[in-house]
Amino acid sequence: MAAAGYLLASGRARGWSTWRGVSFCTGCALLVLALTGPVAGHDFRGHMVQHLLIGMLAPPALVLGAPVTLLLRTLPAARARRLTALLRCRAFRVLGAPVTALVLSVGGMVVLYCTPLYRLTTVSEPVHHLVHLHFLLAGCLFSWAIAGPDPAPHRPPVPHRLVVLGVAVAVHSGLSQLMYAGLWIDVPAPPEQVRGAAEIMYYGGDLAELLLAMALVTTWRPVRVPARDAAPGAARR
Repeated sequence: MAAAGYLLASGRARGWSTWRGVSFCTGCALLVLALTGPVAGHDFRGHMVQHLLIGMLAPPALVLGAPVTLLLRTLPAARARRLTALLRCRAFRVLGAPVTALVLSVGGMVVLYCTPLYRLTTVSEPVHHLVHLHFLLAGCLFSWAIAGPDPAPHRPPVPHRLVVLGVAVAVHSGLSQLMYAGLWIDVPAPPEQVRGAAEIMYYGGDLAELLLAMALVTTWRPVRVPARDAAPGAARR
């Protein structure tokens, strides 16, 4: 449904990038695969693939589709101004900060696997759905804060975002290694499933973060110092 709405809106936005549409639809397809495909089983390794698709692979694809920009181009002027004002408000500035997004996304994985929360998701369907929703929203927030093409009036410079992404890689890698070793993890699954899930987290997470880093670097436009500023003596010649 989201993909249909996106395609309908992109058809009304003159000159809209086809690649943006492909990216957004790919993200929707990954979500469908995660929620209805064969990975949505009871094996812990299947759950890890599901969480990886929902929280780390689908969000960058959705965000790189620039849905907010598309919405701004198709909304009436008055509504577009209200949406822009919302993006500029103080609360959204705090929520959209890369560090906040890091805590919500990567921190959510730590809480899920290092506390009794995962056990609760296995016996409570509403809690399971809420965890999936959190993974999706936090993943989209993190992807947008790091490399999103949509408007972000208070987004920090690229080097700052690269540091935050590096911290996310380190925490994610550390968590997967702890899981493989069976340390500080509260997961009611056989050891072979836990180790298999840890490998999926490690290598799949690396792929997702590499794609996000590539998306970030492609947007980097280093500030060039004008020749007259680089050579102060030139102005006196």
